Amino acid sequence: MLLTRDADTTLADWQQRARALEHEVSKAVIGQDRVIRLVTIAVFARGHVLLEGDVGVGKTTLLRAVARAIGGLFERIEGTIDLMPTDLIYHAHLGEDGKPRVEPGPLIRHGGDLSIFFFNEINRARPQVHSLLLRLMAEGSVTAFGREYRFPHLQVFADRNRVEREETFELPAAARDRFFMEIEVPAPVNPEIRRQLAFDPRFHDIDALISRVRGEIVDHSALATVARAIQVGVRASEVLQTYITSLWAAVRTPQEFGIEIDGVDMERLVLGGASPRGVSFLVRAARVRAWLEGRDMVVPEDLREVFFEVMAHRIFLDPVYELRRDRIVRELCKAAIDAVAVP
Repeated sequence: MLLTRDADTTLADWQQRARALEHEVSKAVIGQDRVIRLVTIAVFARGHVLLEGDVGVGKTTLLRAVARAIGGLFERIEGTIDLMPTDLIYHAHLGEDGKPRVEPGPLIRHGGDLSIFFFNEINRARPQVHSLLLRLMAEGSVTAFGREYRFPHLQVFADRNRVEREETFELPAAARDRFFMEIEVPAPVNPEIRRQLAFDPRFHDIDALISRVRGEIVDHSALATVARAIQVGVRASEVLQTYITSLWAAVRTPQEFGIEIDGVDMERLVLGGASPRGVSFLVRAARVRAWLEGRDMVVPEDLREVFFEVMAHRIFLDPVYELRRDRIVRELCKAAIDAVAVP
C-alpha cells in the first residue's frame, strides 16, 4: 500500500518510524511509556489531546519532544483570566519609535506549517477563548486580518489546572468532546526513575534534554495521509463492531447491564453518554493501536487499552455526583468493560 509520493513508503515503513518516535521521546520523558504510546496513537489518528496531571510531571517536556520528533513548528500559550481571543491572533505593542505595531500572534505566526499548538492551563482562559479554540480544533482554521488561515497539519494539545478552582472556567461539553483523548500524566512511582529525575543533571536542563531528541523522524505533512491509510487498512470484524456498540450502551445506560457502584443511584447517574463522535474516535484509536502492535485487525484488547482515555470525558453525570466524578467514571468504565462479554 503506497502512501506518499515516495514510492517506497508503506505502512510498514511508517510503523518503524512510529516506534522510533516513541523511542526518541522516551529519552526526554522517562517512566511514561503508556502515556507516550497514547500520545503516539493520537498523533497517528490525528486527534487533539487534553493532558491531565500535577504541575511538574513533564507534560510540556513531553509535547516539546513529540513536536521535535514529528517536525513542523511548536507554539505554546499560557491560559490566564485576562487572555482574549485576539491574543492568539496578534500582538499589539509600541515600537522603538513610539508608534503602534501589530504583529502576528502565536497561532498564525508560522502560517500553515504549525504542527503542535500547546495551550497551558486551558481552564484559566475565558469561554470566548474556548470558542476560538473550538473552531480551530473542529475546522482547522481561523479568520484574521480579512483572510482565512488554514492549518492542515495542526494538532492541539492542552492541559488543565485541576488544583485551583478560583478564576478558572470549566470547558463546555462541546469543547471537551472535540478532544480525541484526555490523558493522565501521573507522577512516577518507580524509585529508580524518581532518583534519576531528582539527581541526574540531564533532566534539569530541559532545552538540552530536548536537543538530544532526534528531529523530524516522521514527516508532519504526510501524517494525515498515513492516518487515512491506517483507518482503511486495519479492519474491525462484525463481531467486534457488536462488541463496541455494546460497550457504548453500557456507559450510557449502565443499569440495563446490571452495573452497580457503591453509593450511586444508577438510574440517575448518567445525564449524557458518549457521543457518536466519541465512539468513532474509539474505533480510530483502536485501529492505530492495532497497527502499532503489527496487526491489520482490531481485537478487544485494543479497545480496552484506549477506552478510558477516549470515552471517560464524554460521560456527563448528574450534578450531585460531579464532585466524585474521577472515581465514579473510572469505576463505570471498568464495570462496563467487565459487564460486556468479550467476543
